[in-house]
Amino acid sequence: MLVQCLYASRAVAPLQATILESIVSVSREKNPARGITGLLCVSGDIFIQVLEGGRDEVCELFNSIVRDPRHDTVRLLTFEEIRQRKFGAWTMGQVDLTRVNPSLLLKYHEKPTLDPFICSGHATMALLDELIATASITSRNA
Repeated sequence: MLVQCLYASRAVAPLQATILESIVSVSREKNPARGITGLLCVSGDIFIQVLEGGRDEVCELFNSIVRDPRHDTVRLLTFEEIRQRKFGAWTMGQVDLTRVNPSLLLKYHEKPTLDPFICSGHATMALLDELIATASITSRNA
């Protein structure tokens, strides 16, 4: 059974490019063997990630993310069974929200800033869908 997990978290310390590169690199290395695909968005200290795959594998990965000391305020936004993957060809796509037009953020949020902690998980997923449709993905695979 396939599931999709959408969560948000905050970085405990200022995010350095090498830390983000490490997170994406490890995801791309380990996720294919687990059958996990997904998307990672970063804006300032905020992470938004979609994980897709088997229920057990996604739950185990999410639980390890919750325990990761680099994250704080990990919040599950949506968790649902899916018929098919949105990110089937992606070991871990990446979006840099600093390059996104603020009017797009305003379409889904009260202010033109990203804050998944005060909006619905479905609004956050709609924003991600639009980012995919407008080719705002900075990378798909290693």
